[in-house]
Amino acid sequence: MGNLFGRKRRSRVTEQDKAVLQLKQQRDKLKQYQKRITLQLERERGIARQLLHDGKKEKAKLLLKKKRYQDQLLDKTDNQISNLEKMVEDIEFAQIEMKVIEGLKVGNDCLKKMHEMMSIEEVEKIMDETQEGIEYQRQIDELLSGTLTEEDEEAILEELEALGQEDLELPEAGSEPLPDITPEKPSVKNKPQPQLVAAS
Repeated sequence: MGNLFGRKRRSRVTEQDKAVLQLKQQRDKLKQYQKRITLQLERERGIARQLLHDGKKEKAKLLLKKKRYQDQLLDKTDNQISNLEKMVEDIEFAQIEMKVIEGLKVGNDCLKKMHEMMSIEEVEKIMDETQEGIEYQRQIDELLSGTLTEEDEEAILEELEALGQEDLELPEAGSEPLPDITPEKPSVKNKPQPQLVAAS
């Protein structure tokens, strides 16, 4: 029981999978940061407009400088997100390539084992033997067809027909007469007469 519950199951998650997950999490965090900064910039732009309307030009200018700096940060986060996404794609494509290479390796090993089981010399030997067998059979066919004359062919056909007739002939009937086994009919004379009872 202890072994059953205590045994660690091998995780199917590879180091590459972990790396991809971390990169995607970083990308998502940057996107959330971008969203927050964008909302903040819109709000500060509205405040700067209000300050300018109220005659507080210097404060409005300071706020717009801050906004400009945050715009530059947004551009940087765009580049970072793009880099992260490219890295994720590169890792995922590399994983696919690894699986393809593993598949090719397995196939190559399988081919090598098959080639070890049957060498080129062995295949050539089998092909030669097969060709010899075909040639030998052809020679036998030629000999058989060459030794039979037309008379032989006719005799063979007659014998074949005679064999067929033997199967169709019925066995001869015996010469002894057949016994008469017709059943006897009961005699009318011996048949008892029904008794008539007179009415009183």
